[in-house]
Amino acid sequence: MISILEHRHWCCFLDIRLNELSCVDHKNNSVCIKLLEADQDASVPEDWILVERVGSLEEVELTFALKQQNVNQMDELLKLVSDPDSHQYGKYLSLEEVAALVRPSQLTEKVVQNWLQSHGVKNCHTVVTQDFLQCVMTVQVAEELLPGTKFHRYRRESHTLLRSTSLYSVHEDVHQHLDFVGGVHRFPPKGKDISKGWEGARQSALGFHLGVTPSVIRSRYNLTAKDVGTATNNSQAVAQFLEQYYHPADLAEFMCLFAGGFTHMSAVERVVGTQGRGKAGIEASLDVEYIMSSGANISTWVFTNPGRHESQEPFLQWMLLLSNMSAVPWVHTISYGDDEDSLSDAYMNRINIEFMKAGLRGISMLFASGDSGAGCRHLTKERNTFRPSFPASSPYVTTVGGTSFKNPFKVTYEVTDYISGGGFSNVFARPGYQVAAVEAYLKSVQPLPPQTYFNITGRAYPDLAALSDNYWVVTNRVPVPWVSGTSASTPVVGGILSLINDQRFLKGLPSLGFINPRLYKLQGKGLYDVTEGCHLSCLDDKVEGKGFCASPLWDPVTGWGTPNYPALLKALMD
Repeated sequence: MISILEHRHWCCFLDIRLNELSCVDHKNNSVCIKLLEADQDASVPEDWILVERVGSLEEVELTFALKQQNVNQMDELLKLVSDPDSHQYGKYLSLEEVAALVRPSQLTEKVVQNWLQSHGVKNCHTVVTQDFLQCVMTVQVAEELLPGTKFHRYRRESHTLLRSTSLYSVHEDVHQHLDFVGGVHRFPPKGKDISKGWEGARQSALGFHLGVTPSVIRSRYNLTAKDVGTATNNSQAVAQFLEQYYHPADLAEFMCLFAGGFTHMSAVERVVGTQGRGKAGIEASLDVEYIMSSGANISTWVFTNPGRHESQEPFLQWMLLLSNMSAVPWVHTISYGDDEDSLSDAYMNRINIEFMKAGLRGISMLFASGDSGAGCRHLTKERNTFRPSFPASSPYVTTVGGTSFKNPFKVTYEVTDYISGGGFSNVFARPGYQVAAVEAYLKSVQPLPPQTYFNITGRAYPDLAALSDNYWVVTNRVPVPWVSGTSASTPVVGGILSLINDQRFLKGLPSLGFINPRLYKLQGKGLYDVTEGCHLSCLDDKVEGKGFCASPLWDPVTGWGTPNYPALLKALMD
């Protein structure tokens, strides 16, 4: 949006994307307004149902993301503390030191606070880093504060949200001090169907496969009975959204049934948030059970984030929790993602900064690459393109893809799981740590999909992978087979990295932190290379449902490959 006319009470803007001119009459206000997230998709997903227009006196909670300072300096510092060849490697910052680095300027704080107070907004609280303000106000005040908004209530199953499906603006003098306002747009993505046991080509094999259990994982990745956590200062975590909850009784039964032969814990150390009272979610059960069986005997936390208010964004709420806790686990695994094109660039760039802050503190962030292969977005009747997922496409997280056993009847070598998410970001440029690996793939693998389908210069993912097919899970006290997805592979890798952290702590070494720079310098050392198979994509006559294919070394389907624990441990023990 570019302001092209200001005359008395009118302020006009040209939307370059739509080639549309829009003007606003500000008879009672002497300043112009500007869209803050002009590229945000504000449409309503088809699985959400409009219930009603929200009453003016009903309360809504909004999150204001204040502009931070020293972002470029933070990026450079993250490179140094994450690069094993740097003299600053592993010299992480405390939360208080990160806060001092990124805290918004006094001008930004004053402008935003004065703006809110001028509208009578006083019920606000911040975080340690002081770069987020969460405020409760009436809908009437919210709509006056953010011109263009009209809040409605939407429902999906038993869950309700307050959202505006029209883009919002802020006063011109505030615009430069904010990144975005949370709680206005962004519906939570639809929960994934992660039980894929009866899908087409797999059906006949699955009828005879005993399935993936902790013993299978430990056998394939060479974990012995002695490979369990013993360091007292170690910890790991999973985060759950979209009303996904685990049940302690399910975890205890899972460990009883499937975790024989090695020392393990059968209870979560800490739950951050409020556990629901309904049925356990299969994804939450999967995450907890497998991070605690691969990262055995390590203290485990569960972050559960339905949102403190029905209008809050649960993923954003989780990021706020991390920004407000000085002591958090060293490894976090998250099976959550949304389409890049459904999110504004401002929102994604700001979330990236939150990931950078975590990396500076020595925290490893692992995200599932998704279960839609390269994805597919229909641009026109005749034109499709691949569809990257975020946060999988973030340059500041470690993204985990998925594999299957080549022989479904044996613990043997792995091939690509056709659902494994992967590809190239349309938003983020390729980070320096992966340039050589990705360019080698692009030059050596032929034929590639047509370049109209992907951004050849974008951040490529995943970074590594693990088994993602045919897991056993206990949920609601019932053992369930045939559960598949990168929601399974991600906690497995997270648990293995936690075991490596454990050994590092015992030797007085720092945590692995943001592992990508080091991972790419290893060039596959300590990992089983996956060289067979392709993942799915658009069902059209140009790509015929095929996305990218695995190859020697790095590829955008399985990354560098899957863990060989003793070799990976050796490679990361300095």
